[in-house]
Order: sequence, then C-alpha cells, then structure tokens
Amino acid sequence: MSKKLFILDTNVLMHDPSCLFRFQEHDIFLPMVVLEELDRGKKGMSETARNVRQVNRFLDELMSGADKEQIDQGLLLPMPTNGIRENDKRERGRIFFQTRNLPHVLPDSLPGNTPDNTILGTAMALRLEYKDRTVILVSKDINMRIKAAVLGLRVEDYYTDQVLDDVNLLYQGKSELPADFWDRHSKDIDSWKESGRTFYRVSGPDISIWYPNQCVYMEDGSGFEAIVREVGENGAVIELLTDYRSQKHAIWGITARNREQNIALNMLMDPELDFVTLLGTAGTGKTLLTLAAGLTQVLEKNLYREIIMTRVTVPVGEDIGFLPGTEEEKMTPWMGALMDNLEVLTKPEGGAWGRAATDDLIKNRIRIRSLNFMRGRTFLNKYIILDEAQNLTPKQMKTLITRAGPGTKIVCLGNIGQIDTPYLTETTSGLTYVVDRFKNWSHGGHITLLRGERSRLADFASEAL
Repeated sequence: MSKKLFILDTNVLMHDPSCLFRFQEHDIFLPMVVLEELDRGKKGMSETARNVRQVNRFLDELMSGADKEQIDQGLLLPMPTNGIRENDKRERGRIFFQTRNLPHVLPDSLPGNTPDNTILGTAMALRLEYKDRTVILVSKDINMRIKAAVLGLRVEDYYTDQVLDDVNLLYQGKSELPADFWDRHSKDIDSWKESGRTFYRVSGPDISIWYPNQCVYMEDGSGFEAIVREVGENGAVIELLTDYRSQKHAIWGITARNREQNIALNMLMDPELDFVTLLGTAGTGKTLLTLAAGLTQVLEKNLYREIIMTRVTVPVGEDIGFLPGTEEEKMTPWMGALMDNLEVLTKPEGGAWGRAATDDLIKNRIRIRSLNFMRGRTFLNKYIILDEAQNLTPKQMKTLITRAGPGTKIVCLGNIGQIDTPYLTETTSGLTYVVDRFKNWSHGGHITLLRGERSRLADFASEAL
C-alpha cells in the first residue's frame, strides 16, 4: 500500500500541536499559507497561541541542521511510540514544506484569494502531481471540508484525539444487575460490617466487567444499591450505599430525589475519592449537590480548608468584553450557577441578620478562580469545583487536575451536549477524556445524571424544544 499524503489545515495544528507525529508512516505536506497563518496566530496568552508556539518549536526541531536539499526531499518524522513495537521496521513518514509555486487554477466557483482557497488550490495541484498516491486534506473547519468535497477532493476531519468512536459508548458509572444475579453468585459470598458500613465479597462471571467505584443496583423493588470498592482475581468487594434520599441523611438540607443523585452524593461525600465527574443535562442537580457536599465537608466536617470554584470563560452569545476589578470580580458574571445554588442552600432562620451572617461565613470559605492563572499553582486540602468542564480540551483538563496537592478533591461538572468551544465535539472534549481515562482508578468516581429535577417547566422544555 502506497504512503498517503496528508495536507494539514492550520486549525489542525492549532488544535493539536503533536498532530505532526500522529500520521504513522504516511507523509505530511504544509502549504506556505499555513505557515503564514501560524505566524499571525503565535502572539497572545490564549491556548491557541500557546499551541501555535509549540508547533513552531516542533518544526524548528525537525529542521535543525537540515539544508535546502534535505528540506526539498522531505524531513523524516520520528517513529510514533503509541502502539508501535520497538522492532517494528515500518517506514517513517516525512514532512514536506511548500518550497515552490504549485500551478493551480481555482474554479470560478471559488472566487478570491483567501487562505482557505489557497490551501484548496494547493491540494488540487498535489492531487494532479501525485496521481499514484492518495492525497487527503485534513481540516477541523466544517466549511473547508464542504468546499473540498464540492471540488472532488478527498477530505477528512482530524480524529486522532477522539476518545471514543461513539459518545453513547461513554462510561455511565452504573450497571443494573440481572434478576438472577444472587442465584448465580451466592455460592461464595461473604458479608461483614465495618464502622457502620455493610460490605459483601462476591465472585462470579459478572464481576469481570465492573469498574472501581461503579454503582450496581437492582430494579426488583428491593432498593439494593451498592458501590464497587475492589475488583480482583478473588472477586469483588461491594459496599451498600448510604441512602441520601432520607431526611436524616440530608446534606446541608438537601436530599437526593433519584437513584443517580443518591450515587452522586455518595461519591461527593466519600473522602477516599479524590476525583469525581458528574455529567448531566440542565436541571439534573449537578451544581447543587456538589456545593451542598462541599459546604458540609468544609464547614461542618473540616475535611477541606475551602471551596474553589472555576470554569472556562466561553460565552454563549456575544462576548461582554473586558471586566474591571479583581480576579474574583471578573469571574462573577460567569458564576451565576454558583450564586443561584447558594441562594437555595443558604436559607437561615433569623431574618436579614441571620442571612447576612451566613452569607459572610460561606463567602469566606468559597473562592472563585480563573483557569487562566492555574498553571504552576498547587492546591492543598481544597475542594475544587470545575463547572462547564465540557468546554475544556484534554490538555487544559490535564493542566488543572495536575494542580491538585495532598488532601484535595476535584469535582468536574458538565453536559457534553452543550459544548461552546470551537473545534471541540462530544468525543474530543476534555470531560469525555477524563471520564474514560479515570474509570479504572480506585480513587475516582463518575455518574451520569439522567432526570431533571429543576421544575416541570424546565423538564417539559428539555423534551419538547
């Protein structure tokens, strides 16, 4: 099979600087207009500008010591390490730069001399020049892919950073047990109590597909709900969940209204879980449950010193521009969800004075921080809430999570159906990435909330609109 020639659009490099090394043994071609666009996008402190500067560093390393003749012949790319054995003799790919003017005539249907049209013209010229090779244009821009398809060019999206082929395959955090589960697993079962908690050790065919801290339940009316604590060769250890639907187990006055909320509260209140992800549509209670659990563990149990809440500042509509004030004051417009839920959670009796005293106490233990200043920080004994996490890239998510010091718990909230960041999709979001990567870790938990509990109006709007 002949090596393919991939022409990279600028947005692919801006999205993933390491894409240069992800095309296996195939070749890469960079049009000169792409290098011009990279040069225009390198200034600033945004994530895109940092990615552009990283691409420039990679290209500089590849060209180090190369002369004009070597550049014309294509520079050898490093052999990829993911999934490649050390003794693999597969030929290495090359990266080609546009070193000469490629004669091409754009059709009348593409007037003007825009960068996109120049890249399309380059792709058409290369297809004519390399008739014995498959020439593919790779772009994250939907309009670019549409125009390329209209011209008869082979075009693809950049899928290498895609976590899953289908978002429906994403780990849900729970599993329903079959009705005959206990009949098939009752031969070697042990049960015991420890510090008021009930444990079972079970073995059998079904436990092989369980993950640590996954919830297992039965729909037979018994109300059986448990969380997997260990999975090993000798069986699995499961622990009965605390029923936070009961008022006697209320968390900061909040009780769970459905099974998924009960699972979420069990994970949020478990100090052994350092990382929890909650997925769900609007109104499922993600922020309210997380804040209630945080206030209880900060103010009542003193497990954490304070709550830190942050989110990526991606506007849904037009940007409101620069904001005056301190870091917290600048972040306030983005924290409407925090303020709305605090109003629900702070309803002290005692009139205005009691409310003011409670508000002061809570505000002294809640900090609002911007993601823009997270690099280089270390958080000790903090309860960190990352709201709207679906708008982060995998790289941004890694930057935040690696800030956690000893005794810190991170909770990521989001709805992968509402992504506002350009070029991110449900399968490439940083939230999807961490849910998939942390599902085998014994100190991480995940649950997808299904039922909306906001109001009958909100529930009907979610279904009908």
